[in-house]
Amino acid sequence: MQNTPTQTIFGEVTDFLAGNPTPQEIIDYRLPDFWQERAHTLLDKNGEGLLTPEEEKEMMDFSRIDHMLTLLKAKTRLKLKNASE
Repeated sequence: MQNTPTQTIFGEVTDFLAGNPTPQEIIDYRLPDFWQERAHTLLDKNGEGLLTPEEEKEMMDFSRIDHMLTLLKAKTRLKLKNASE
C-alpha cells in the first residue's frame, strides 16, 4: 500500500499564497523539502516507466505548479523592477 500525502501540491502552494507573502517572499519561495523529494521520486519512477496512473496525474500537477510559480516569480520581479524605476 502506498503512502499518499494528504496535502496536495496545490494545497501547499495556495496555503503559502494565502499567507499574503511579500514580493520578495514570493521570489524566494521554494517548495518544502518533502515536496521536492516527492517530485524527484516521481521523476525517477517516470524515467523507469513505473508510474501508476495516479502518480502520472500527480507528476502533471507538479509540472503545472512549476510553470505557475515560474510565471508568478517573473511577474513579481518585473513589478518590483518597474516600481523601483
